[in-house]
Amino acid sequence: MTTSATMTVGVAGTTTPASAVADHAIAEVEDQFSVLFNRVRILMRDRATGVHPELQPVGFKMLNAIVRFGPAHAGALADALSTDKSVISRQAAILESLGLIERQTDPSDRRASFLRATPAAMEKITEQRLSDQALLYRNLRDWEPGDVERLAALLGRLNSAFTLA
Repeated sequence: MTTSATMTVGVAGTTTPASAVADHAIAEVEDQFSVLFNRVRILMRDRATGVHPELQPVGFKMLNAIVRFGPAHAGALADALSTDKSVISRQAAILESLGLIERQTDPSDRRASFLRATPAAMEKITEQRLSDQALLYRNLRDWEPGDVERLAALLGRLNSAFTLA
């Protein structure tokens, strides 16, 4: 069976009404994700410049991870953010030059270092996180509680089923 955004064609080349309805619904989900992802991308850019005018979204994402999970080696950050270690190294240099992170020698391996957020960076990231949280609560508070619970359950289901393969 092959699938497109508009219809599903069975082995015999027939389209069932149920598969056409499902395909239409999936296409609508895809459209809504596109809108959501664009909004998130704009929000990430705004949050980054809210921390520092020269901070790019990729640096914000990395700094946010450091603040959230604590000091980390570059390799651990690369794994956590699903990116190449060279990206982490470049971003670490930028974040360090902006005064947002510091390198701390790993006491168990003097050749390695931890990347640690500065107190000012931690404060800025916390402000941004609280702002994001307030926005989410403000937008969902008018919904029926059951709708919010259903959204959470459906997002959980999607996250559990979603693979990048």
